[in-house]
Amino acid sequence: PKDHLLPCSLNLTNYERFELIVSEILRLNEDPNVQGLALDLPESLYSSKILNAVKPEKDVDGLSDVNLGRLVRGEDSDYLVSPTAGAVVELLEDLDGKTVLLVDINGALGSSLQCLLQRRGAITASCHWKSPGLQSKLHHVDVVVAGSPKPESVPVSWLKPGTTLINCSSDLLSGRQSLNNTTENAVCSLAVAMRMQNMVKNTERWIHSQQLRKWDLHCLKLQPLSPVPSDIEISRAQSPKAVDVLAKEIGLLTDEIEIYGQTKAKVRLSLLERLKDQPDGKYVLVAGITPTPLGEGKSTVTIGLVQALTAHLKINSFACLRQPSQGPTFGVKGGAAGGGYAQVIPMEEFNLHLTGDIHAITAANNLLAAAIDARILHENTQSDKALYNRLVPVVKGVRGFSSIQLARLRRLGINKTDPETLTEEEISRFVRLDIDPSTITWQRVVDTNDRFLRKITIGQANTEKGFVRQAQFDIAVASEIMAILALTTSLEDMKERLGKIVVANDKKGEPVTAEDLGVTGALAVLMKDAIKPTLMQTLEGTPVFVHAGPFANIAHGNSSILADKIALKLVGEKGFVVTEAGFGADIGMEKFFNIKCRASGLVPSVVVLVATVRALKMHGGGPSVSAGAPLKKEYTEENLQLVADGCCNLQKQIQITQLFGVPVVVALNVFKTDSPAEVDLVCKIAKQSGAFDAVPCNHWSDGGRGAVKLAQAVEKAANQKSSFKYLYNGLLPPVTIAQKVYGAEDIELSPAAQSQIDRYTRQGFGKLPICMAKTHLSLSHQPEKKGVPTGFILPISDVRASIGAGFIYPLVGTMSTMPGLPTRPCFYDIDLDPVTEEVKGLF
Repeated sequence: PKDHLLPCSLNLTNYERFELIVSEILRLNEDPNVQGLALDLPESLYSSKILNAVKPEKDVDGLSDVNLGRLVRGEDSDYLVSPTAGAVVELLEDLDGKTVLLVDINGALGSSLQCLLQRRGAITASCHWKSPGLQSKLHHVDVVVAGSPKPESVPVSWLKPGTTLINCSSDLLSGRQSLNNTTENAVCSLAVAMRMQNMVKNTERWIHSQQLRKWDLHCLKLQPLSPVPSDIEISRAQSPKAVDVLAKEIGLLTDEIEIYGQTKAKVRLSLLERLKDQPDGKYVLVAGITPTPLGEGKSTVTIGLVQALTAHLKINSFACLRQPSQGPTFGVKGGAAGGGYAQVIPMEEFNLHLTGDIHAITAANNLLAAAIDARILHENTQSDKALYNRLVPVVKGVRGFSSIQLARLRRLGINKTDPETLTEEEISRFVRLDIDPSTITWQRVVDTNDRFLRKITIGQANTEKGFVRQAQFDIAVASEIMAILALTTSLEDMKERLGKIVVANDKKGEPVTAEDLGVTGALAVLMKDAIKPTLMQTLEGTPVFVHAGPFANIAHGNSSILADKIALKLVGEKGFVVTEAGFGADIGMEKFFNIKCRASGLVPSVVVLVATVRALKMHGGGPSVSAGAPLKKEYTEENLQLVADGCCNLQKQIQITQLFGVPVVVALNVFKTDSPAEVDLVCKIAKQSGAFDAVPCNHWSDGGRGAVKLAQAVEKAANQKSSFKYLYNGLLPPVTIAQKVYGAEDIELSPAAQSQIDRYTRQGFGKLPICMAKTHLSLSHQPEKKGVPTGFILPISDVRASIGAGFIYPLVGTMSTMPGLPTRPCFYDIDLDPVTEEVKGLF
């Protein structure tokens, strides 16, 4: 309990007092530490606007229009009775058939009293002390309830003998009125008690609201058409629910969401604290076989599966997806919101800016890049003393270290807090990072495919005083900050990881970090909103989290831990969270288990392994598949031999899954060119190869209804005993991954790679997990090698580190971190209708 006293006694007009009170009420409405508001105001300030400024759920006096409406409708469990009105009615016994006159009682209190009295069988009327005919009215009633003291001009003789007179002035609860009789004392005492009772009820409501709520989800109806329209036509044909409605349906509180437009909302991390004792739901990973360049539909399967679980089997489920980069959206790939009747909507918002997370990552990344080059320039052109005077300036006659500078001093072993006490040697160590420009690994980023930024020269202006070096741009999602966002578990953890980012080595070979540059706090500020997952919905109105989108080669290719953790709490113990890993199971799934699960501590229940007849035919020896080129007849006509031969890749991916002790369900993403015999053959071989089940899926054409069998198989598999385990523990295990996952005979480290491994081990990074950066188009390092290559030596050309994200990534061959635009990019088809503002041509 806390009193909020306003300066009403100051020399303010009534209007100024009124505005001040409303402003304070609105502030307290949004304070999560305040569960109820009681108003003790002068009579002149009680108005409808002030009473209705209080949120209904915090209105302990029960005088807002919402509470009064619930009282009138008789929704007994969902309203609070005015304490004063309740006290009056409680004191009056046997009201059935009696006449009650309310004098000088208007507004909310009068409405409450009339409603309560009439429920008890009384006949009510109202007037004022100065009303004509008052004497007659007083003489014919059994009870008089007055909102102000009886004036002397009204004699007691006007009351018939035995009439009960009760004063219920609004001043009763404030204690401002002098109580002169027993009845007034009784009303006051009882009203205070009832207000306390309302406060208890409100607190009980709040406690109940903090617990997991049963979902009250209203799914959207689908009416699939044949032939299936374009993805954007399907998306536009569906009207999504307002995101605040969706949030309420799945148990999110009003103060746990930040709304972006009509269909997107950020979800605050405070939910994890509220539901910390709630058991997690089942955790499902969608992975795939080695894909064709066209992709095999993992996102579509993920969305179809949750639509089936929730809209058709009535099981709580959440999809957790990566945010797509705008580079491929305008380049060659197009959108990434799923497809057909298994999509996230609105797809144009999903594929474009979303809630600005990638822009925040770009800003943070480039601030750090700017800090590196600026620090080198200033150290090259200034003395120790000049650097010190600028880094620790005198402000208003006082010189002091910032908190991040004090942390750097402690890391250097200098336990001093007064800038005037450092020796010349300590000043030199403090001000000089001595970055070796040849070792800088931190690059600038932009979220656009731009091949001409793959190698650039910076520092050519005269103002940079001859400090010129070669650098490059990466695409924004390749930034280590994106990987950090995906792997962080809290705001504090993210800040710590940002500080650990190694950007270069100094001239002694020691790592230089973002913390050394003093930029950690600023990076955290830029990322403070990006850390919150974005809530959206599927075509059938089921919830989706979109959060983070790290590369699946130089990073781990999975959506965020925080989105998964929040979703696992919201679905409840019997619900399902379905997330997707990039590329094939040999890459995305392996990293999900060994990197993401290691960081989160979460244990997966089931793996859904996506396969297509098209990809299996390619692995069986079919002709090459290229984006934009028509498929050869081998892929459009039945060919059981090609399918059977290609199932070796499916069998290998099942075996890889079994290395981790998790049951696997194969989802065969059916295309219209697949024959029933081909579908049956794949499912048969998958089951024979150790899959818990194998199910053909038609969600692309039928929505969730087309994935019901898959959902049922996943539900059964999740009840199986899981014996999840990591593939490795210990020092730098690329050979373990190469042999057990890829099927290599051995690895071959280049001298540069071996040197880096030795350096990282010496610097204390040797026990970090491994994130292998290799092609996704083959189990080997050679994209043209399909099926299950064997007997090869995996060449590791270099080894790099993402220390903030928490992994080492060996490079198998050359990895491009900046895509280029093709001859005819997707942007030729993308346009905006200036009248309707509709986006055209987006996939």
